[in-house]
Amino acid sequence: MLEPLRQGLPPLDIAAVSNAASCALPARYEAVREARGFTRRTLDQWDIGDRFDDVCLVVSELVTNALRHALPAGAVRSAEPTPCVRLHLLRWTERLVCAVRDPSQDTPVERETEDFSAESGRGLFLVDSFADGWGWHPLAGTLGGKVVWALFQLPEPHSELAE
Repeated sequence: MLEPLRQGLPPLDIAAVSNAASCALPARYEAVREARGFTRRTLDQWDIGDRFDDVCLVVSELVTNALRHALPAGAVRSAEPTPCVRLHLLRWTERLVCAVRDPSQDTPVERETEDFSAESGRGLFLVDSFADGWGWHPLAGTLGGKVVWALFQLPEPHSELAE
């Protein structure tokens, strides 16, 4: 079981965020597709679409985990359009953080599996494999729940000045 984890996440000055985007996702598995589309549009707009494959895989896993494990039983099957999960994308000059907020206080559990062809149970393993770091922390106050985040290092911007 993982303890609430903030180590590995470098100090991030919110005032220094160069871009931020967020979307609410309903309690439907189709929301994973919506999260991928939102991520594609956002990364393209920020001119970092070349990182889409890795970021999209991680976003898909984090959103799927939130829908599958962080909502009350039956919530995903309900027709209730109320957003239950929120995807946040935050960009600094050389970092991108994908964060998924859900209403559960339950600790994310990284399962040990030998079967890499299994259709489930590999989500956090994939997040760990494709992101440069990840973790989670509980939310306090009226929000409640938790945030599970993944960090991606971005290439240093190239100077456009000819030398």
